[in-house]
Amino acid sequence: MTTTTDAGQVASTSSEAAFELLTTWSGFNLRVRPAGPADEAALAELFTRVSRDDRRFRFLSGVDKVGSDFLRRLTQVDHDKTEDYLAFDGDTLIATAMLAADPALERAEVAISIHEDYKNRGLGWTLLDHVAHAAAAKGIRFLESIESRDNVEAIALEKEMGFTATAYPGDATLVLVQKKLG
Repeated sequence: MTTTTDAGQVASTSSEAAFELLTTWSGFNLRVRPAGPADEAALAELFTRVSRDDRRFRFLSGVDKVGSDFLRRLTQVDHDKTEDYLAFDGDTLIATAMLAADPALERAEVAISIHEDYKNRGLGWTLLDHVAHAAAAKGIRFLESIESRDNVEAIALEKEMGFTATAYPGDATLVLVQKKLG
């Protein structure tokens, strides 16, 4: 069950987590909120709905099942240097966008995974924009992502959003995409 706050945000009455309402370029509406410990099972289920290639791009390896250690790192965060944003369509978890900053809050890495049935609706663009704004609000100066050179869709999207792509030092199969914030 959810309730609407005075600010127009939706809050879950069970976890009291506030949702932000976002709309993609395609007109798709989603609700986004930070992950918490109770979200571990939903995240595990989401990663079974992420395509094999997208899991490979997300983890830079052939991961068939996302382990509980990694899921805990997404759901039990400090909400300062690390945040995992969850995107919902109704009660269905459809995407995750992780932001992990260095101790000085100078640089942060972003990684996004989207349920395969929800691809090509603008979620990647919208979540990357959301994370970039959240990072800038924390004072983070540079947002970056390490991409497989084969992940041409993500690299193209990031370039459209003002990121620059360079070879990743020491690994010709990877690309470092970066954007200066603020």
